[in-house]
Amino acid sequence: MRTKEPDIATTEDVREPVASEQQRVFLERIDRGEKIEATDWMPDEYRLLLIKFIQMHGVSEIMGAFPEKEWVPKAPTLRRKLGMMSKVQDEMGHGQLLLSVVQELGRPLGLTREQLISDIFTGRTKFHNVFHMPAPSWADAGVIGWLVDGAAIVSQAALLDTSYAPYARVLKRICAEESFHMQHGESIVLSLAEGTASQRQMLQDAVNRWWESLIFFFGPPDVSDAARKMIRYRIRTKTNEELRQKFLSRYVPRIHALGLTIPDPDLHFDPLSGLWHYTAPDWAAYGRMVRDNTGPMSQARIALRQQAHEGQRWVREAMRAGAAQLAMEGARA
Repeated sequence: MRTKEPDIATTEDVREPVASEQQRVFLERIDRGEKIEATDWMPDEYRLLLIKFIQMHGVSEIMGAFPEKEWVPKAPTLRRKLGMMSKVQDEMGHGQLLLSVVQELGRPLGLTREQLISDIFTGRTKFHNVFHMPAPSWADAGVIGWLVDGAAIVSQAALLDTSYAPYARVLKRICAEESFHMQHGESIVLSLAEGTASQRQMLQDAVNRWWESLIFFFGPPDVSDAARKMIRYRIRTKTNEELRQKFLSRYVPRIHALGLTIPDPDLHFDPLSGLWHYTAPDWAAYGRMVRDNTGPMSQARIALRQQAHEGQRWVREAMRAGAAQLAMEGARA
């Protein structure tokens, strides 16, 4: 394990790609802060970057419902059960909204909603590392809501200024609802922190379990070629490390305020550089887990998603048949 060096890559390090005349005009629109609509001309590279990025976001929202879905029947009170059910419903809705954005982007390429969902089972698309992990205790449900959703808010709030207008509009709703999810998780965490010694220990164990995954959540600190292009196109406006530093600044003091410890003896803030130093996770191991679906719960949750998708096939087919019938009747009229 190594400790993060104090210098980090920022958006200022991104160089402009070589552009054709048509792309140059497009980039000038981006530089002026204009928003791109689905009906506007866009470079193929921009379209494909958006499809891959937003599809992963949408799939992660859907797969992110599974760790908490497990706790709906086991929540300690009716109020908590209703809260978890509402949160699961919201997360699935976020995924469907995002996949609608991707579906519109992919229409010229022949992409369908069926393909976007089935890509989960075939391994063609990935989802965030945190949703490959187990949630064995009620404290895990709280930590997911408080810290995992907190990390998501940091990422998604930075995307509100994205250059792609349909994505930005959907994110406004998602960020608003995620803030409620974070507060729900924080409420669970506070109850456990103020509870018995065994409840506090359960909470500490959950923080220990999730900390390394949370550090990896934002991705490796190096700026990849794809990330550089997304920043140049203003699909993203912050690098992985900028987002991770913001998360640490926001949540490390809150964790300590509850009397909890963070399982990283090297974690500290350097006032000279204004940066947090931390023990880096095994970037390669986590990358393989996301790429190959080898996490502790990866295959079980993918199987559940596939089972749900196949089990509801008859509903989708009936709806398509009904729509086709209505269209035929309308044409006759």
